[in-house]
Amino acid sequence: MLPTYLNGWGWLLLSLGPLLYLQKRLHFEIQAVFLLLTHSVEISIAIFSLLFFPGVLVHELSHYGMAKVLGVKTGRISLIPRSNRKGYLQMGYVETAITDPLRDTLIGIAPLISGGLIVAFIGLVRLQLADVWYQAQTIGFESGFNSLILAIRQPDFWVWFYLGFTVSSMMLPSESDRRSWITIGLWIFGLLVISILAGAGNWLVDTAAPKVALALTAIAVVLFISDLIHLVLLIPIWIIRLFLRKITGYEVY
Repeated sequence: MLPTYLNGWGWLLLSLGPLLYLQKRLHFEIQAVFLLLTHSVEISIAIFSLLFFPGVLVHELSHYGMAKVLGVKTGRISLIPRSNRKGYLQMGYVETAITDPLRDTLIGIAPLISGGLIVAFIGLVRLQLADVWYQAQTIGFESGFNSLILAIRQPDFWVWFYLGFTVSSMMLPSESDRRSWITIGLWIFGLLVISILAGAGNWLVDTAAPKVALALTAIAVVLFISDLIHLVLLIPIWIIRLFLRKITGYEVY
């Protein structure tokens, strides 16, 4: 059994791992369906971009807003998809001036912060997933299922579900957003080593670690909500792709 102060890391890994897979797989399945329907790469990319536009908008505006708050100069901002140097589809970008690793990291992680807050609000308040989980856990599966049905019957449920999906699917930092993480990680590791050598090890375990674990658990809750949304969508879209493959005779790799 993990120590209490490591539980946060455990929940974070359990929620983040599936999301990385589900996000990548769901994006592939959606693009494959569009390609099988249109037989056009350009049209498929255009439809895919429109589908995820709210999430891209939140992602790029988060970068832009954080840069402004930190006093970092910004250049062009684009919400139009394009292929990057590695051949991957880049949904949008914000140009920022070269700065120090700390501010660079904060700018890069901004979409996860803002997107996480939005997803938490949608999942816990608008979609009432917390109530569904509570009913299922304390009373039983049938009660949880009935609570879910009541939530789905709300007039605006699917609007919030769509927004939660697009925002959560685009909130994870991209490769360029993570470029300073190694540097910051080494700094944090160095500070921890110095603190332990200075005799602050017990304070870190007793005081700081529980607060960090609580914060990581909160992040994990948001990621679990995103996992659930992606999983609910992945199954029917995968079935649709298999059906289209059968009737068209084409496959997408």
